[in-house]
Amino acid sequence: MSGRIYDVIIIGGGPAGLSAGIYTSRERISTLLLEKGMCGGLPAVTDLIENYPGFPNGIKGMDLVNKFKEQAKRFGTEIVELKEVKGVKPVDGNIMVKTDKEEYASHALIAASGTIPRKLGIPGEEQYTGKGVSYCATCDGPLFKNKDIVVAGGGNAAAEEALFLTKFARKVILIHRRYELRAAKILQENLRRNKKIELLLNHKLISITGDKTVNSVNVFDNQTKKQTKLEISGVFIYVGFLPNSKFLEGIVELDDKGYVKTDEKMQTLVSGIYAAGDIRSKQVRQIDVACAEGTIAAMSVRDYLKKGKVRKE
Repeated sequence: MSGRIYDVIIIGGGPAGLSAGIYTSRERISTLLLEKGMCGGLPAVTDLIENYPGFPNGIKGMDLVNKFKEQAKRFGTEIVELKEVKGVKPVDGNIMVKTDKEEYASHALIAASGTIPRKLGIPGEEQYTGKGVSYCATCDGPLFKNKDIVVAGGGNAAAEEALFLTKFARKVILIHRRYELRAAKILQENLRRNKKIELLLNHKLISITGDKTVNSVNVFDNQTKKQTKLEISGVFIYVGFLPNSKFLEGIVELDDKGYVKTDEKMQTLVSGIYAAGDIRSKQVRQIDVACAEGTIAAMSVRDYLKKGKVRKE
């Protein structure tokens, strides 16, 4: 275990975690941020973000989160990447955070670990992940130049990534199980205007097949009850997300989907433990909301530390 006890440990290097780090560090609260991969979260693998205030022409997802990261580091946030948290435990008034090989201690903790892509759970999905099945258009889109591909999903992520994939693919078939898409109206308009995109609504993907790599999918028509085989080279899946909260199970209160319950100050029922961003139980999950919650969590930590007199002022 590291001999140092931090004022706060932030778990997660997405918009919520980095925003929290900016504010705690500006308050001269010693801050350690642990990120299981590279900082950025889901925005880092989004090609173009058009709804974050201040960028009227949009901004590349990686460019935006890199600005967050640089700002947090400038104010003193200690960032450790490629360090996955396995468990959290309150001990003698402190919070112990366990990773693969090390343990860290802090007076307070902000869980901002976000979400992970939900899988369809259909035959062939696991077998062909990395062999034609992907959950990241920005990462893998260039591999499908001039090929026909499928995007599964009907929300904003599916729409945005389908549009992005038209930069590479010959044809993008967007499959959604309902009659109507859930994506923002402007995205739906852009989808219908794009000649490379075919909308296959009221259908569901039931299996993925191939040889060494994906070469086809089977699709079920909810209306006719007929099954169709589509010859394609890739499948991009955007059917929602699951909370990255396993390390908090049995420690804080979670809702029935595994999201962390907090009050308006981002505080859980456990003293000193807060949550912010997409990991929280709530209705709206957007970058600007995550940033705001990171800020609120940071200010709550500041007040908690002052009240507890665990810091030297």
